[in-house]
Amino acid sequence: MAKYEVTVGMEVHVELGTNSKMFCSCKNGMGLTKKPNQNICDVCTAQPGAIPVPNVKAIEYVMRAGLALNCQIANETKFDRKNYFYPDLPKGYQISQYDQPICGKGRMEFDYWDKAGEKKESRIGITRIHLEEDTGKLMHSNGSTLVDFNRAGVPLMELVSEPDLTSSQEAKQFCTELRRLFRYLRISTADMEKGQMRCEANVSLYKEGQDKLSGTKVELKNINSFKAIEKGIEYEIKRQTKVLDDGRKLVQETRGWSDKKGKTFSQRTKENSDDYRYFPEPDILPIKFTKEEIERVKYSLPELPRERSDRFVRQMGLTEQNAEILVDYKEMANYFEQICSELDDWVKATDNEVSEEQQQKLYKLAANYLLTETQKQLFEQRLDIEDIKITPENFAELIKIVYKGEINSSTAQAVLKEMFEKGSDPSHVIDENGLAQTSDQGELEAVAEKVIVENPDSVEDYQKGKSNAVMFLMGRMMKATGGKANPQVAIKILRDKLNSL
Repeated sequence: MAKYEVTVGMEVHVELGTNSKMFCSCKNGMGLTKKPNQNICDVCTAQPGAIPVPNVKAIEYVMRAGLALNCQIANETKFDRKNYFYPDLPKGYQISQYDQPICGKGRMEFDYWDKAGEKKESRIGITRIHLEEDTGKLMHSNGSTLVDFNRAGVPLMELVSEPDLTSSQEAKQFCTELRRLFRYLRISTADMEKGQMRCEANVSLYKEGQDKLSGTKVELKNINSFKAIEKGIEYEIKRQTKVLDDGRKLVQETRGWSDKKGKTFSQRTKENSDDYRYFPEPDILPIKFTKEEIERVKYSLPELPRERSDRFVRQMGLTEQNAEILVDYKEMANYFEQICSELDDWVKATDNEVSEEQQQKLYKLAANYLLTETQKQLFEQRLDIEDIKITPENFAELIKIVYKGEINSSTAQAVLKEMFEKGSDPSHVIDENGLAQTSDQGELEAVAEKVIVENPDSVEDYQKGKSNAVMFLMGRMMKATGGKANPQVAIKILRDKLNSL
């Protein structure tokens, strides 16, 4: 059996979150407006004599994406007519871009984990990013088909990658990283479930040692989830392998993906660019960008996800995994940084010198509580981080209390839960419920003496060298104090008492 290698290239379509559509002033509902044909006008429904006017903000959004992906920004770009018939395409052609896209060659770098759990570094080339208008939407009901033009004319950015992807896992992570980037750039929410981001995979196999483009390309169309990207590519690899092993020829075609059946299916033979009869859009003049305009957009870019994740690891001492999880959701990462800023102010205000290691311990403690208990509360109450009632100042205060050992971990969880429900100050919750730990030497010594007297068998086990005996006695102390004994102080007192017998 011949050994095959796989090569995958991605085409990613993203609806841009501008206020208006691409070539008219109609509201951009991102295709989500519930009432059909509400946001339409003469331009986006292609009435005779209507003239398209490009959306400047959409053009800037594409430039932002290109600059974030290290793309070359064109000095001059133009729009073209892409001719094909489809019932939800009002003009009978689509205004798109052909030979002069806004963004040229670029690259994206990211890490991912393969099936064996091994971390891989990926560097994927970007062929181009161009701008076009979205189509309308067909609605099938009771044997009839209706057309909703609310989505027609919505600005649609298309990104085409080089065929550099070599597995379904890598392709899935590539698309995931792109969505995160688009959200950081605030150019789109890129929600795949709502059709705001649609992915197409070009999959081909080639024999080991041959040119990676020697295989027959098959396009998987309009995949609507990251999971489906992975499954669809994996299925197509198996299907193409069987065809080749059986001595048959693959057909260059477009195939769909059925989540229900877990398989791809043929839709049509693949078109070439000649089939679309591209020619320059006569109603829109070419657009030129000055060096100053490009630099202005470049300097407006925020800190990007990969840079932020690296900083969280380097400066704040977080694990790569925790940093990635935080950064994946921009609002959560922003909240975390606000908490860290409050912790920094507290550290500066203390008389004692705090080492970098101790300060990072505070950051890691805050991250752990955000990613465990806070996430748990958000999930249970079906809320987003933007809905949280706890101010960054109060969250930081809780972290300080835990760090100083004034309450234990289980108590901190209970306090955080009440803070989450009421937005309360942690000190107020602790005082009101009498939850503060006791470190009083005299009180804890008395408790330790009482526990030792009441548990002679455990004392004898400790003296015989059974180390778990002291933990049993420690548990007795915690029970006697209602869980309020400071563990560090209590265990020292207990050991001292036992060793002096």
